[in-house]
Amino acid sequence: MGSDYAPVSEIMGAIRAFDHLPDNTSIEIIFVGDEKRIGLELDKHKPTKLRYSVCHADEIVLMGDEATIALKKKRNSSIFKGLELHRNGEADCFMSAGNTGATMATATVLMGRIKGASRPTIGSFFPTEKESPALVLDVGATVDHQSRFLYEYAVMGSIYYKQMMNVDRPKVALLNVGEEKSKGTEEVKKAYGLLMESDLNFIGNIEGRDIFNGKADVVVCDGFTGNIILKLAESFFGFFKTKVKQYADKSIINKVKVALTVPTLRDVSKGLDYQEYGGVPLLGINGVVIIGHGKSSPIAIENMIYRAVEIIRSDVNKKIEEALN
Repeated sequence: MGSDYAPVSEIMGAIRAFDHLPDNTSIEIIFVGDEKRIGLELDKHKPTKLRYSVCHADEIVLMGDEATIALKKKRNSSIFKGLELHRNGEADCFMSAGNTGATMATATVLMGRIKGASRPTIGSFFPTEKESPALVLDVGATVDHQSRFLYEYAVMGSIYYKQMMNVDRPKVALLNVGEEKSKGTEEVKKAYGLLMESDLNFIGNIEGRDIFNGKADVVVCDGFTGNIILKLAESFFGFFKTKVKQYADKSIINKVKVALTVPTLRDVSKGLDYQEYGGVPLLGINGVVIIGHGKSSPIAIENMIYRAVEIIRSDVNKKIEEALN
């Protein structure tokens, strides 16, 4: 209920997913939130393929609320009740495009952390010059960066990338201000040493420009840096569309040029659109929690559902726990 277009995007995204899933799918969606609003939206579309149930929650965690609000004051919110369903085994995954901080804090308390995980982390895929994307983490779960945290992010990210991209030994790198091992903060230098001694396919430090060229499969940084990179990258797609429109509006000839190149531009820029990746997993939590963008469209929600199914079926958490211990 906490996203910008709730519950419209959530419901439309689920309908879209079921239009593409096999008719005999065992997947079921539980909509958690205002039963009346959810019912009214479902009545507009009258979906025939969608398998769903509704769990009423009469409180909403707003985007501006503190991270701990769902735990302290809004236990009848869709975030708290949805995570309760997951904790109690009534759902295999929890997905939200609402307040990220509240989702993470509530998930950490209700679900607990995987044994060996000091902090949960959020990873996000970035398009690269190569066919496969780069996974950057942390992108906002923890703003400080102890060396142990960075090491664990690398372990969790490597396992997640291996499962999602079918890459046996993903290349892992530390994001830094230079490639030399002497660069960076003291904690980053310590993390470099830990990663050098690990069994991971660690290739050393890379710089920001190396993310999009695909030098590494998994890029590790603190949440402060990662979140800034993520928000900048997300803004590029909208910026690019605006500049193309401004160019087209200057003349008829420009409009014709743009019209001729639209199919190519659409295909090339597809990987830059956050909607294509749906949501990002909260790794390190003893459960499957997917976090989406606050302005998630139905396409983003649809892809979030596919991502959740992949994570559940690949049993990523068990592999992470084994690696960390």
